[in-house]
Amino acid sequence: MSQIGTKIEIDALPFASQSDHHKNELRKLENLEETVKIGGGKGNIAKQHEKGKLTARERIALLIDPDSKLEEIGLFAAQGMYENEGGAPSAGVVVGIGRVSGKLCVIVANDATVKAGAWFPMTCKKNLRAQEISIENRLPIIYLVDSAGVYLPMQDEIFPDKEHFGRIFRNNAVMSSMGIVQIAAIMGPCVAGGAYLPIMSDEALIVEKTGHVFLAGSALVEAAIGEKIDNEALGGAKVHSEVSGVTDYKMPNDNVCLKTIRSIVSKIGEKAKAGFDRITPVRPKYNADELLALLPPNTTKPYDVYELLARIVDGSEIDEYKADYGKSIVTAYARIDGWAVGIVANQRKIVKNARGEMQVGGVIYSDSADKAARFIMNCNQKMIPLVFFQDVTGFMVGSRSEHGGIIKDGAKMVSAVANSVVPKFTFITGNSFGAGNYAMCGKAYDPRLIFSWHSARLAVMSGAAASKTLLSIKLASLKKKGETITEELQKQMLAEIANQYDEQTGALFAAARLWTDGIIDPRKTREIISLGIEMASHNPDIPKFNPGVIQT
Repeated sequence: MSQIGTKIEIDALPFASQSDHHKNELRKLENLEETVKIGGGKGNIAKQHEKGKLTARERIALLIDPDSKLEEIGLFAAQGMYENEGGAPSAGVVVGIGRVSGKLCVIVANDATVKAGAWFPMTCKKNLRAQEISIENRLPIIYLVDSAGVYLPMQDEIFPDKEHFGRIFRNNAVMSSMGIVQIAAIMGPCVAGGAYLPIMSDEALIVEKTGHVFLAGSALVEAAIGEKIDNEALGGAKVHSEVSGVTDYKMPNDNVCLKTIRSIVSKIGEKAKAGFDRITPVRPKYNADELLALLPPNTTKPYDVYELLARIVDGSEIDEYKADYGKSIVTAYARIDGWAVGIVANQRKIVKNARGEMQVGGVIYSDSADKAARFIMNCNQKMIPLVFFQDVTGFMVGSRSEHGGIIKDGAKMVSAVANSVVPKFTFITGNSFGAGNYAMCGKAYDPRLIFSWHSARLAVMSGAAASKTLLSIKLASLKKKGETITEELQKQMLAEIANQYDEQTGALFAAARLWTDGIIDPRKTREIISLGIEMASHNPDIPKFNPGVIQT
């Protein structure tokens, strides 16, 4: 193995100023995170307590093992969306991966402080993502249900389509047939179609006085058939545990309910693992704090990706594959927290090929695409999980690249990524533009987890290129109408377009729409990769690798 990385003086320029910049950006995110975690506000939290109910996050804190933490998925989901509806922090549902009685589980908890736990379109998307993680990794899933059902003003965006509300219950059935354990606790209202989610789980618990499950509530029952009955008598804990037999356990309160779930989970038997290689972990030679010092604040600026990797991989050591070929992508075998991994990372500094030609950092050339495709196939042959570090501006363009077959070589890389069967994990550290997003295992290519650093930018092209293109389209439209625009006004329009485009390409915008699973502090990257491979190891059913027709 070869040693990578060099010692830096973190207190010297430019490292000190770069570190300060990123720390400030992370502080802003931390402040936003604290606000988001309040959910519907302190007033609604107090109302939840008055009803004898814990909040979603309080429930999860009691459910997971002491001194452990939830790795949250979609914390910023729906951020800045649904403003006309009063907003929906975290899309009104808390989702994450946590340890329950020592076992990794996916946890889904409705946040009743946000519109009584009603389902917005992003709530549905987030629940489906939770089930997807459970399915791909064969992890038990625990639902803590406390929801008024579909948010009716937006029912047209959540009800009938393939990836809408009904897919949740379809997944319940399919997951059961796959042997994935599903446990549900009815800790608040559980209404209409939503009633199927807990009852299609393997086991359902219900909390007395606060838990209710029915296809139609008392008001709707009276309107529909004239029967007068209250919700408790209609579908409370006593009814469903003693009369209908719909639920399996009657619980006196939230605390006992959560303790019972922990007990049930503790008895789940172990199954075969995938067998990914792991040895005793070794810390990187360099401190993770230096990641912030090494990353330029401006994503157009170059840097050496080996320096980032040296702060992430065990011992700061790699076995580099084709080190002197296709240098705009680094491909290497390494270990992260003891796990064997294959790394595919965009090199952001300018490099030279064997002919002495300059290659721009962050751009995928024919040789680097060719190398990456071969390396990805090797990792599938060896059963080694893949980790992608994206900072890519796209594929090289121009007559020389086109004549050299860049589309063919790019297609080869995209094909290898698409057909890869080993677990893939993606981290967007900077730019993620155009087809480069696809080739470097963007969301459409099924990474088991995909997180961005706060510095990420996701778009079809860079802000500068897109803004000029959009401005030219707008000017052409105005010209057709016979309008003339002064040069000063053009500059103003360009600035407005650029600002809007920049906002829509930021890490927060992507996380709000679940294009990523969230935004992480770069220093947490090792931890996420290790957790990801550990959860992936629970699924031993790795299909045979068949890359199909590769363009050569």
